[in-house]
Amino acid sequence: MIPEPAQTAPSTSREASATPAEASPSGGAPLDATAPLDADAPLDAAAPVRLRPAIAAMVAYRQGKPAGEDDFKLSSNENPFDPLPSVLARIDQVRDVNRYPDAGATLLRTALAERFGVTVDHVHAGAGSVAILSQLITAAAGAGDEVVHAWRSFEAYPTLITVAGATGVPVPNLPDHSHDIDGMIAALRDRTRVVIVCTPNNPTGTLVTEQDLERLLAAVPRDVLVLLDEAYGEFVGPEHALDGMRLLGGHPNLVVLRTFSKAYGLAGLRIGYAVGHPRILDAARSAAIPLSVTGHAQHAALASLEHEDELLERVRLLARDRDEAWRALTEQGWDVPRPHGNFVWLATGAETAHVETQLAAAGLVVRAFGSEGIRVTIGEPASVRKLLNASAGIVQGLPEGHPARR
Repeated sequence: MIPEPAQTAPSTSREASATPAEASPSGGAPLDATAPLDADAPLDAAAPVRLRPAIAAMVAYRQGKPAGEDDFKLSSNENPFDPLPSVLARIDQVRDVNRYPDAGATLLRTALAERFGVTVDHVHAGAGSVAILSQLITAAAGAGDEVVHAWRSFEAYPTLITVAGATGVPVPNLPDHSHDIDGMIAALRDRTRVVIVCTPNNPTGTLVTEQDLERLLAAVPRDVLVLLDEAYGEFVGPEHALDGMRLLGGHPNLVVLRTFSKAYGLAGLRIGYAVGHPRILDAARSAAIPLSVTGHAQHAALASLEHEDELLERVRLLARDRDEAWRALTEQGWDVPRPHGNFVWLATGAETAHVETQLAAAGLVVRAFGSEGIRVTIGEPASVRKLLNASAGIVQGLPEGHPARR
């Protein structure tokens, strides 16, 4: 068992029967739903609504670019395999879409609870693990609070922290692109409410070892929430695997998050889960948008668990292709951190935009991160071959001493 963590008025009959032209919600001039918009109205003028400055200044989440007909989309870390027929068949059985789904995703949570040897209350399901991240950050941190996380890491972290009203404390990665655990420990303060660890780290692909995670957990006060984001955990080889689930019993302030989007190939259905102490997950459930896990998503996830061996064989194939691509890139002269997700990281720095353009010309749509680097998803074998054909010439064109060159 996981131990306890530290701790309007009703309408009148006249209003109810009025048509839009007869009554106005504000009690003013009658509404006419058929009236055309005023063509001279300044629709592009500044809206007179007071918005939170921090939100108004934010840049919306940028999805990976779509690919053209002859291009490969390697920008969103999607699984290239089609869903299993058994998964599609289960989805097709969900016909009662005129009804709301089970708000608690009880069947899925029960299956996951049995798998991990916990009670159903120790499991929470959401519309992707990012939704659960948002709920947990919102539940634990607000105005004046701080959230410590590595950087560069998952690009949604700063957004989720800002939306919660908290302040992010990004700790730069080490030169090998891995988490600076000592730096994260040094960043802990009285105002710290959440610490986020991402392993394998997105987008650099590096790992946090169990020893380093234990060291961090020992330094974090027990009333501070630690989120272990294992969205790409299934792609880690057994010799490197960190199983956060094993650490839950000794650390009641730890929550482990996983997803069905990557290894299980259900990105389009938005389904993820978290395992942790019920008191913490109850807070996440309170912060969640109700009914956000659809019946299709829940049953697809259940079918995926039932046919997991087939899906994990696909994961092994992708991991094999990833390792072969990494070795080939290294032989070409690239300095690429050992990848443990379903992607590789090219630390292209100031040359990022130029390299992205070169890869696009080769028919590869990748994910560029400012002037830091490029993340390339390991997709279909043909896409990997195309990547290696293009990358050989690109690395030779980088300046001597460039951080992406060996």
